[in-house]
Amino acid sequence: MNPIRRRLTRLLPAAFAVALVPLPFSAPASAADPVTITGAGSSWIYPLLTKWAAAYEKETGARINYQSIGSGGGIAQIKAGTVDFGATDMPLPSDELERAGLIQFPTAIGGVDLVINLEGVKPGELVLDGQVVGDIFLGKITKWNDPAIAALNPGVKLPATDITVVHRSDGSGTTFTFCDYLSKVNPEWKEKVGVGTSVNWPAGVGGKGNEGVAAYVGRLPGSIGYVEYAYILENKLNYVRLVNRDGKTVSPSLQAFQAAAAIVDFTKAKDFYVLLTNQPGAETWPIAGSTWQLLRKDAPAEKNREVLRFFRWGFEKGRDVAESLSYGPLPESTVKAIETYWKNKLGIEP
Repeated sequence: MNPIRRRLTRLLPAAFAVALVPLPFSAPASAADPVTITGAGSSWIYPLLTKWAAAYEKETGARINYQSIGSGGGIAQIKAGTVDFGATDMPLPSDELERAGLIQFPTAIGGVDLVINLEGVKPGELVLDGQVVGDIFLGKITKWNDPAIAALNPGVKLPATDITVVHRSDGSGTTFTFCDYLSKVNPEWKEKVGVGTSVNWPAGVGGKGNEGVAAYVGRLPGSIGYVEYAYILENKLNYVRLVNRDGKTVSPSLQAFQAAAAIVDFTKAKDFYVLLTNQPGAETWPIAGSTWQLLRKDAPAEKNREVLRFFRWGFEKGRDVAESLSYGPLPESTVKAIETYWKNKLGIEP
């Protein structure tokens, strides 16, 4: 004990000496303290997780703190163990999951669409196909009245406005889904740019998150960008229709996203690794996808259990909320497969 403290202890009455005993940095958590879960990643799933979190806290008292930082950030943070779950729109292959000690499972079905800021063109009036979209983002098509665009839009008055491409500046699963689609429909894109959460963009300006891309397109006349469909609904953006794999012109919608997902079976894919882009079918949206949640196998069991309780609640009670934002709820068979996966991989039943 230091000299000053020794003298004070002798001078003070014994009844007060206890006040000099060091206190813990913080008091132990009481049973009444709310559960707090942290997550980060995909901006695609952010609108849905925000709604789910608010309803879940109201019902259970548990708090879900989720940061929309992009899929690349979500993957990095869960690998570093700084969050309780990471969200990514790019599923990780099984060997990477194994090396990192992670598990993954899908959350909901959604879609990426192109948004434009083009005077005189109404929402859903402009039609594009994969070849043309790829050429625009390659910087090969630079004017809105280009013959290739005009050929897809007879009767639409297209201005001779310069095209400004807007893409993601952060590591993004939305970018992965968009580039995966372009690599399947535009051979030059596949050869020169390829697929990834971050790519070397041949043209354009970058915005952070779906929010950033939506904001840029809203401000820049003549611009085109790609965002998750919920951002189109929330921000009332001017969207594009696309020609799908079957040659049909389709609009983005919950039904079109679910039509793409109906072609594949999550339950038969190892670690639920499924890509939904450019699926066949007359009604399918060609840039459909999902968001996967990542958890660490070595995290405290009770913390993982709390995360799983939240997502099980979302699967069971959050379906109407998901559909109101045009996210497709997972089929019951997929939810059951996910719960079995949790038990087998983590030994946990929430």
